[in-house]
Amino acid sequence: MLENINPRAPLSQTLNKIPFILQIVIGLIIGIFLAFIFPNDKSIIPTFGTLFVKALKAVAPILVFVLVSSAIARHKKGQQSNMKPIIALYFISMLLSATLALLMSYIFPSSFNILSEHVDNVSAPQGVSEVIINFINQAIDNPFTAMINGNYIAILIWAICLGLMFRAAHDNTKRVLEDLAQSISGVVRIVIRFAPLGVMGLVYSSCTAEGGFTNLLNYVHVVCVLLGTMLLIAFVLNAIIVFIATHENPFPLILTCITRSAITAFFTRSSAANLPVNLELCEKLNLPRETYSISIPLGCTINMSGAAVTIVIMTMAAVHTLGIEVDFGTALLMCISAVLCACGASGVAGGSLMLIPLACSIFGIGNDIAMQVVGIGFIIGVLQDSTETALNSSTDVLFTAAACKRAERLKKAKEAKNTSE
Repeated sequence: MLENINPRAPLSQTLNKIPFILQIVIGLIIGIFLAFIFPNDKSIIPTFGTLFVKALKAVAPILVFVLVSSAIARHKKGQQSNMKPIIALYFISMLLSATLALLMSYIFPSSFNILSEHVDNVSAPQGVSEVIINFINQAIDNPFTAMINGNYIAILIWAICLGLMFRAAHDNTKRVLEDLAQSISGVVRIVIRFAPLGVMGLVYSSCTAEGGFTNLLNYVHVVCVLLGTMLLIAFVLNAIIVFIATHENPFPLILTCITRSAITAFFTRSSAANLPVNLELCEKLNLPRETYSISIPLGCTINMSGAAVTIVIMTMAAVHTLGIEVDFGTALLMCISAVLCACGASGVAGGSLMLIPLACSIFGIGNDIAMQVVGIGFIIGVLQDSTETALNSSTDVLFTAAACKRAERLKKAKEAKNTSE
């Protein structure tokens, strides 16, 4: 998808010689350097990051809509799409991630000595039923309004429905839909080319924000537990899951997903903005287009291992602070609720942090205290939200690739069995 650009132009020749990921790293270093030299710039340098994220978010809804509907329209009866194994991997990963987060909160209990931060004008869901109702309300939305507001649940529903209807359309109509998907992918290629400049602006904004990273010093312990758990998931738990699925060394694939997807997701802090990057990576991995054009947008909506980790660890920190005695069974119920609610975290304002009061309510923690925990979450969000997004987004590609490799392995085993017979 990111083929060499304009090879005749001198600047393009230079850029084509430098690996794209290295260009992003260079942009990152320049952003940090500029933050030390010109820390007071509030207009020019930060605008690069703002414009990059805006461009990705602008193109992502129409990209998801067209790619999903086009993929379903092209799908022929009996053609393997691997969606069931991918969805199974998503939910298994989220459940195991939430359980690991619970164990980490017991082994390394965190507490908040000062629960005094308040968040004004915040509306959090008060129960699982409200989350389900919100999900249904988002699913049944005007498609044009959904694209404008970035309502990916409704976009996916409309794309799936129209894709199913297009399966009965004339071949020429399907070809037009395919051409439209290719054209929008071309626009995405142009946007992604500006990633080094975008990362530079985003890093600069993070380094020069009010308080910067110094606010994290008051909550180092909980930040370390959060990041440590997410790293264990990325390099240990996911490695085990991928190995069981593929029967191959999982680390080359994991490292590829982290370097090509997690890094950009870390700085954009948006799974939606990282959608084009993930689709680009799936194409480079030579995965079936009819699979990843559906699984990646779907994963952006329901694959939320990082969100489940955040909900569990922050809630258990509040439990430890208040001295509430919790048996493991009740805590495990909270984990299951965290997994179910995390699936809709992308559709709730404030993401996973805004679902903490819901988890706290299981232990009888009042909304006032819970919202103070949410306030702490916003303070540590500089690292928490970025790492959570990186984990969520990169595993979309990881499990899609794992399911495709599993399908190839089973196919070869079946062919070998038939040959021997």
